[in-house]
Amino acid sequence: MLVAELRNVEIQVMPLDREDNAGVDGPFTVLHRADGDQVAYLEAQGRSTMVSDRREVQGIVSRYGIVRAQALTPHESLAFIEKLLGEV
Repeated sequence: MLVAELRNVEIQVMPLDREDNAGVDGPFTVLHRADGDQVAYLEAQGRSTMVSDRREVQGIVSRYGIVRAQALTPHESLAFIEKLLGEV
C-alpha cells in the first residue's frame, strides 16, 4: 500500500508546467502550535526565516491554500504517482 492511500494522508503534486504557481518563491512550512497560534518557516536563497507575526503568517497560510488549489487533486496526484511508478 502506498502512503498516499492512507486515510489520514493527503498528497498533492504540483505539475511542472504550472510555472506561475503561488509556491514558486520557495518552500515554506506552516506550524500549528498547541496554544492555537501559527508560525511559518521559510527557506529561500540559502536563508531560513521563522515568521511569527500573525498578519504575515495569515498571508502565508492564504498562499498555501492557493498552492493547493493550483495543484492536482489528491486523487489526480495519486494516479500521477502510480503512473510514474509503473514507468520505472
